[in-house]
Amino acid sequence: MNIALIGYGEVGRILAEDLRAAGRAVTAYDLKLDTAAGEPMHAHARVHGVVLAGSHGAAVQRSELVISAVTASQTIAAAEACAGALPAGSFFLDLNSASPGAKIAAAEQVARDESRYVEGAVMTSVAPHRLKVPLLVGGPDAAAVQPLLEDLGFCAKIASPKLGVASATKMCRSVMIKGLEAMVIESFTAARRHGVEDAVIASLGETFPGIDWEKQAAYFFQRAIEHGRRRGEEMREAAGTVSEAGLEPLSAVCTAERQTWIADLADRGLFGERGTTVFARSPDWRIEADRILDHLVASRTD
Repeated sequence: MNIALIGYGEVGRILAEDLRAAGRAVTAYDLKLDTAAGEPMHAHARVHGVVLAGSHGAAVQRSELVISAVTASQTIAAAEACAGALPAGSFFLDLNSASPGAKIAAAEQVARDESRYVEGAVMTSVAPHRLKVPLLVGGPDAAAVQPLLEDLGFCAKIASPKLGVASATKMCRSVMIKGLEAMVIESFTAARRHGVEDAVIASLGETFPGIDWEKQAAYFFQRAIEHGRRRGEEMREAAGTVSEAGLEPLSAVCTAERQTWIADLADRGLFGERGTTVFARSPDWRIEADRILDHLVASRTD
């Protein structure tokens, strides 16, 4: 089987490693391949025997399964770029964190080649689970692709034969999960500034005794620092999902802004060296909160 990966970032590389370890032929393409950011991708491909293509079309033209794992904002664009080169009857598995409306629009692009579009919703962080990450699949061809995915090592569960159900599940979950990250960062940083963080954590522990708030806060801070940019895009898609339901997406929009704000600070080097895949560089969330507070003080005095 020939498998094409559209998007060769963190998720794409993890999938490539596991698929190659199982002896599968993998071709990949990423818009960043010809930039400085593409150097680690080339190095990774050499180590794991992944063929890098020069375009979307070159990557997918002989593939029986195409896996799209790009940033949320590129969901439709990636499908459109592949359209015209997808083999008839091939499967196009869209793993991107996008709204139901975006997934339906992407499916329309894929249908031009008589390729079979399947929406995929990754339901938790990929890194700990790798290929076995819980995955909801949906659309008219979800049942047809499930045995193939299981044979490849995926942990895929059918959400619905209707497009949009899997992605709606993912997006509504993200309103909670990414929103909780943003709220913890905002609440704990403000509490640190007022000197009441211990009292706040003690109170939360009484209300939610099953959560280790010290450990959870460290994890939330680091996830936002590492992936705030991607999370911001995802939350804009979540906002679209809420809007499609007829609600004003107040929480989702604010979460997108907070996640993007953290990403902007990280890009400016506020949290130390970039590029590491180790999340909890600071096992104590207070270190990161103090960096934010120091930055805010410096910004006011500039």
